[in-house]
Amino acid sequence: MPLVSAKVLMERAQKESYAIGAFNLNNLEILQAIILAAEEEKAPVILQASQGAIKYAGVEYIVAMARVAAEQTSVPIALNLDHGTSFEQAMKCIRAGFSSVMIDGSKLSFEENVELTKRIVDVAHSVGVSVEGELGRIAGTEDDISVSEKDALLTPPDQAAEFVERTGVDLLAVAIGTAHGIYRGKPALDFERLKVISSLVDIPIVLHGASGISDDDIRRAVSLGIRKINIDTELRVAFVKGITDTLHQNPDEIDPRKILGPAREGMTKVVREKIRLFGSSGKGEMK
Repeated sequence: MPLVSAKVLMERAQKESYAIGAFNLNNLEILQAIILAAEEEKAPVILQASQGAIKYAGVEYIVAMARVAAEQTSVPIALNLDHGTSFEQAMKCIRAGFSSVMIDGSKLSFEENVELTKRIVDVAHSVGVSVEGELGRIAGTEDDISVSEKDALLTPPDQAAEFVERTGVDLLAVAIGTAHGIYRGKPALDFERLKVISSLVDIPIVLHGASGISDDDIRRAVSLGIRKINIDTELRVAFVKGITDTLHQNPDEIDPRKILGPAREGMTKVVREKIRLFGSSGKGEMK
């Protein structure tokens, strides 16, 4: 089937109270791992490409791979721009064939964030593309976007409601204490804040920086309204482990297929575990 928007995937997730995994891709093996896991679990998934991934692989290659995967897969797939930082980047991805875009205006003032996000929403919605906005800053580094812990700001619930109303976004990424990258300690998530935000907005809420969050905290977050969960770092860890283990056992190996194959298998295992944890296993049938 063709790529679908994240909004389409969220409709059932919202009704049945589960979350859909959004997994970042940078190359073919990562894409294959995500799709294989989705097929095995009969689950919808969101493929994500950051600005760094687009620079690395090329937007045309990213879209072409995602389209082929969607056409050959029995479960619904969305392709989302992750942490776009400009109107121009969002438009480039929409023109190329992305079915969803995320605009990260969290470093801007509230009014500037609203203005930029709404501008993108107006264009994206006219061509059936969904938009994810962000309010509050998530600590850590995501490609060329870096936010120190002291600059990380949790999402104000009252502003969240206003932001959603004024921009018309389809999904809202919130900051409740997660971070991008590898955690140095146990993250303390502000579930009370999430509970309040969830009561004030009627659209799916997104959790960024979810790699490394405990299973219990993930389940609690889903029960409080999280419907899209981003995973990137844990895929990278599995990818590197697969390669290093293979080369440690066979230091003279020069066949890329025999080096990257085990890395793909490791990532597939991670994606399957996340799908089950998020509650989206068996939810691949469009209703």
